[in-house]
Parts: sequence; C-alpha cells; structure tokens
Amino acid sequence: MNAKQNLTNSCPHSALELLGWSGFFSDQVKSTEADLVPKRVASVHRARIEAMGATGSVRLELPANANTGDFAVGDWVLADPRSDMFVRRLDRKTVFKRRPEVGRGQQLVAANIDTLLIVTSCNADFNIDRLERYLIMANQAGSKPVIVLTKADTADDVGIFQAKAEALQRDLPVVALNGRSADASSILSSWCGVGQTIALVGSSGVGKSTLVNTLTRLASDSKQKTGTIREHDAQGRHTTTARSLHAIPGGGWVIDTPGIRTLYVSDITDGIDTLFSDIKELAPLCRFRDCTHAHEPGCAVQAAVKSGTLAADRIERWRSLVSENRDRTPVISGPRGNKIVRKKKY
Repeated sequence: MNAKQNLTNSCPHSALELLGWSGFFSDQVKSTEADLVPKRVASVHRARIEAMGATGSVRLELPANANTGDFAVGDWVLADPRSDMFVRRLDRKTVFKRRPEVGRGQQLVAANIDTLLIVTSCNADFNIDRLERYLIMANQAGSKPVIVLTKADTADDVGIFQAKAEALQRDLPVVALNGRSADASSILSSWCGVGQTIALVGSSGVGKSTLVNTLTRLASDSKQKTGTIREHDAQGRHTTTARSLHAIPGGGWVIDTPGIRTLYVSDITDGIDTLFSDIKELAPLCRFRDCTHAHEPGCAVQAAVKSGTLAADRIERWRSLVSENRDRTPVISGPRGNKIVRKKKY
C-alpha cells in the first residue's frame, strides 16, 4: 500500500466520500503528505475557518500570514492531524467567483460545486439579463447549471417563466417549485446524491434560505433566516450573511450564499461562448472572419435572425456581454515585449 492510499485509508473512506472526496482530490496528494488528513471547508469567516473531516468538525488553524479570503466554502485542504494546522489547499474541481462592484479582484463564492442552482422567483424578480450572467459564471466555473423557479404556487402561469428560462441555454434544466413544500426535496433529488454538492445563488428574497431549510430539514434553532420582500418590485432583504456548507439528509451537501443583486462579467469568455453556443456555431459560416454580426454582407447570424431561428434581442444581449467582458478583463501590454498586467478602470 503506497503513501497516498495510507492517507485516504487513515480515516474511514466512506466518511470522506460522503463529504465529496473523490479521485480528483486523492490524485493530488503527494507521497510526502501521507501523514496529513483531508478536510473540507464548511464555513469561512473574517478571522476563522471551520472545516469537516472524517472524524468530525474542527476549527482550522491557519498560519500567521494566511488570509481567509483565499479560501472558499467547499475547498478541500490537507491539515496536520495533531494540531489541525492548515498545510495546503488542493486544486479545485470547480470554482464559482464574482467580481464585486468595488475593487479589482475576484471574490470567491464557493468551490467544488457539482451543480449550481440559479434561484429566481415567478414574480418581478425574474430577470433575463441577471439569469444570463449567472449562467455565464456557472459555465465558467465548470458546474452544471440548473434554474430553479421558486414561488411557483403564486404564479398564474408558471409555464411562461419556464419557457423563457429554457430558451436561455441549450439543454438547460429548469424546475419550478414551492420552496416550503416537501416536494421540493424530491424535485431536486437527482442533483443531491451521496457526495454531491449543490450551491444556491440568486438575488435576495427569491427563497434561497427557505429552500435550504427544506432540503436540509434543519432544526428550528439552526435554520437559515428568511426575510420578507417588497411587493412593488419583489426585492428582498439579505438574510444570509455568510456562506456555509449544510448536509442534505440521505446524501449531498448544499451551500447557501448571500443574495447577489449586481453581477459583472470579467475574464469569462468561455462562459459566454457556452451560453450563446448557437451564435458561436453560426459565426464560422459568416463571409468575414471578423464579422460583428451587425451589418456585414454574408452574415450567417443575421441570416438566422431574418429566418426566425434566432431572436434579434439575443444578439443584442450577446454583444453587450461580450463588450462588458472585454472592457473589464485585465489586458497584458508593455514596451519591447515586457508584459505587465493592467486592469481597465471601471
């Protein structure tokens, strides 16, 4: 038995698998790290990190120069079994991050997410532009996106919301539910299997915390707080203030996140290409390689719009997102080949 197997077997293997441990992570463990134990980050606070391992929950000890902002809920780390001291973070399988309204860096939201549930409600909160931005970030993160329409019991015609959501991306799963109903757990069960991790994102007031409470069946003193919404615009108050990992009975894990009202796209070209795969596939058929799909003769994209197979407003949204991504993405430039990173101001 080699050192890597020793590490995995030093704790009950099934317990690690329940936490989401897989070959992707065990393959990263070096032979010199056989005495370390894997732990998964369960919550990140300003001054501390809570983690879970095969033997239970611990407060992860960090080096003096460590920054908790470098960790995401869902991360896998290696720690000293005697002191619970953090040693190394393993590479992430997926990572969801966003660019905040103020500042230049990317803010970590959650890591190693198998499925990203993009939650919106069947009321005034339903916003195509916002959903597209969430989808782009899910695509870039490498997680499977699913749109969850909450408050379906209050809508006159849920089908209208569902059809609009399904048209956003090819083969996009869209489900409608009442977050307070026990049926919500069964509707989402296919994404909540043993060792699977889902994360909920969406603006405030759409019912994320309510859905977390339903999925996890938390005791009354441990439930996520829920808030009311304003009737005129369906906007809610922020009730989740920190990200945390919660167990789902019979299987996976769910990460709730604070409401995100404004999303900026930056350095996520692949995510945009996946969302607008219909446009990307038509582009090579255009007469000109640098076609802007606006006015050039022989444009396959405009031909699709004229034939009715592609919506004109979809082209406009694509163009707007591509432009924003270009303007907000760091560029590399410098004299005589000396490359420096320069971020565009915004």
